[in-house]
Amino acid sequence: MSDVAVSAGRRGRSARREARASGAGGLGIPYITRGIPIYDVLSDEGAAQIEAQADVLLQEIGIEFRDDPETIAIWKEAGADVQGERVRFPKGMLQQIVKTAPAQFVQHARNPARNVVIGGNNLVFAPVYGPPFVTDLDKGRRYGTIEDFRNFVKLSYLSPYMHHSGGTVCEPVDLPVNKRHFDMVYAHMKWSDKPFMGSVTHPERAEDSVKMAQILFGEDFVDQNCVMIQLINANSPLVFDATMLGALKVYARANQACIVSPFILAGAMSPVTVAGTLAQVLAEALAGCALTQLIRPGAPVVFGAFVSSISMQSGAPTFGSPEGTLLLNGASKLARRLNLPFRSGGSFTSSKLPDAQSAQESAQTIAATVVSGVNFCLHAAGWLEGGLCSSYEKFVMDADQLGMMHVLAKGIDLSEEGMAMDALREVGPGGHFLGANHTQRNFETAFFRSQLADNNSYEQWLADGQLDAARRANAIWKKMLADYEAPALDPAIDEALIAFMAQRKASFPDSNV
Repeated sequence: MSDVAVSAGRRGRSARREARASGAGGLGIPYITRGIPIYDVLSDEGAAQIEAQADVLLQEIGIEFRDDPETIAIWKEAGADVQGERVRFPKGMLQQIVKTAPAQFVQHARNPARNVVIGGNNLVFAPVYGPPFVTDLDKGRRYGTIEDFRNFVKLSYLSPYMHHSGGTVCEPVDLPVNKRHFDMVYAHMKWSDKPFMGSVTHPERAEDSVKMAQILFGEDFVDQNCVMIQLINANSPLVFDATMLGALKVYARANQACIVSPFILAGAMSPVTVAGTLAQVLAEALAGCALTQLIRPGAPVVFGAFVSSISMQSGAPTFGSPEGTLLLNGASKLARRLNLPFRSGGSFTSSKLPDAQSAQESAQTIAATVVSGVNFCLHAAGWLEGGLCSSYEKFVMDADQLGMMHVLAKGIDLSEEGMAMDALREVGPGGHFLGANHTQRNFETAFFRSQLADNNSYEQWLADGQLDAARRANAIWKKMLADYEAPALDPAIDEALIAFMAQRKASFPDSNV
């Protein structure tokens, strides 16, 4: 074969491999449906013991719902013991209320082929959420802007192993605090056709998100279907504040999904023990999930848990720890016993750079996410510096790991093709499988092929510029953005969204609160 033919063949294989990885000409990789069993570290007896302690906590200590008389009135009418802002719950009350919540539900995307099923044996990956800073190798660490926000939306859209567009992929601090939610929600609607999250920083911003979703999907469709999912954090320990409660009520009434998620750094916001923390997580999550059902029975809701430990020397959060894995795994079992979808996990790290520490800590958490039964994984890619930074390079590195998790979650193929008996017969003793018909049929898809890892010889690595993983990731995200093409959006809907935002922004002054 001529050198030209060999070169053309290599380019053809490279193009096909790149197309598969990027989702070019298709829809990328669907959300994960596990083909492997869920691994439990917590026994049924242990789970029952933690549930009993949560009941005691709810009865004796209770939960505070601050600065929200309407929520207090809802609990009083439901039969809870209300003393001021402190609410205590009879044993089993909350478990009975959450029985109306669906065990799984569809979150619709504007492109129906991108719909995801949250709950059951499914796992949905969504990008980093919430950092005020962004970083890349060229410009360093800086405050996020709306341009950065749009870039991360585009990267999530382009990443085949990312099933969801997410929410606050970074904080666009160049826009007024009280108006930036318009541009953020619009960016998800405009630059991606994957599912997305709404704003929760004020009840009115939640209302704006619902109205924008109604423009995009239609009012009746939104009323009867979930098109947004939102993150509602408890103010641990044992407190819900008015901002989160206000957003929760808006979304529950609109039949949109809430992730009720205690935000806990164990040792500071919960006990230092795994079991004590799990009892607190269960109490807080149960209270928030039950509230959604009192507001609208059957509204989709997700039991959430963001739990990590802290350094007892410095107080700084730590990630990728064995305690974090035990907490994630135990909370997942508690959610399944309630028949509720579960949110946790991610690609967490305390590292300030996309380095070995960040890779190690993130790999620990994302592997635990897959095997522990998580249904919705926020922070699946891009998280750096304990969640303070969205990193372009880390996003690419994490997305590569997510591809590996897709393969792991499939389990072992025991089909006739997977058993490969024809290859074993063809090759026999002492041969090799490189030229076997079975190998030729399957070689392009047989093993996961990293877009990031360098598996070449040392000499080839030298010739290619001696790049480490972060610098290779730097080139990848730049190429992704350079090649980005926006998914089509109905011009009439686009115009209606822009007009709604302009009218609302003009109706009140800018503010930084």
